[in-house]
Amino acid sequence: MDDFYINLKKLPRDYKTNEAFLKKIHSHSLKRYIEKVELMPYQAELIKLQKHIERYDKKLIILFDGRDASGKGGTIRRVTRYMNEKHYRVIALGKPSQRQKTELHIKRYIEHFPKAGEIVLFDRSWYNRAMVEPIFGFCTERQYKNFLKTVNIYEETFVDDGKTTLLKLYYSVSKEEQQSRFDRRNNDPLRQWKLSEVDLQAQELWDEFTEKKYKMLKKTSTKFAPWYVIRSDDKHQARRQTLKLILNSINYRNRNDKLNFKIDPKIVIPAEREIEIMKKDRNKYGKFIR
Repeated sequence: MDDFYINLKKLPRDYKTNEAFLKKIHSHSLKRYIEKVELMPYQAELIKLQKHIERYDKKLIILFDGRDASGKGGTIRRVTRYMNEKHYRVIALGKPSQRQKTELHIKRYIEHFPKAGEIVLFDRSWYNRAMVEPIFGFCTERQYKNFLKTVNIYEETFVDDGKTTLLKLYYSVSKEEQQSRFDRRNNDPLRQWKLSEVDLQAQELWDEFTEKKYKMLKKTSTKFAPWYVIRSDDKHQARRQTLKLILNSINYRNRNDKLNFKIDPKIVIPAEREIEIMKKDRNKYGKFIR
């Protein structure tokens, strides 16, 4: 049981004395406590990383992209849980204004880039132009193709100063798990606000998103700004591996040598490997499935 929620209409009438129900709650509480404890040493390391970035005027940009309900928001909350709020920002941009629509697509994201000594986390990034926008007709085919053609040039200039690290993370949830999370959101009054019109069409447009994902990884994963695909059906493992990946992105001072920073290759997939996996899926099933 990855996420626990209570549907008030389905509570047993005698839930206060219902032994099976109480065991379920206790089991979930223990699981959540263990997961919290497992993350804490890495969250402590993030504070060291943050201090290192501040001391040496470094800049860290982290992109959290992927399908709806893939666990981006929850992971961002774990990453920033204990960090110094003065030296990081989470950016989640809404629809562009009429003026912004007439400007360079990436400009409104650049306006939020970190200053020296700061970390900026984008909850969805300029790569909306590579997936959501062309699928839903929010941009033209020409704008989509032009983005794929030019984005690598821009990103190379971002990291060219030697002070900036750009980390691009794509969260990959299975179709079945995505539907399960949508169902939980729909049944839970505390989560219903998360459901959007785009969410409601995500399952129907699964194949289109997968095609766009393949093209994006193939054309925009570079040596200076590679993509990492995070398998996120297991939210806790996705969060844990994300913390490790961030900590491994910069060689910071006072690193805890007793901690295991090794990345799980079943959870974190470099773009080149994901592309090969997707090609094999297409050869086997006649289409991309991830």
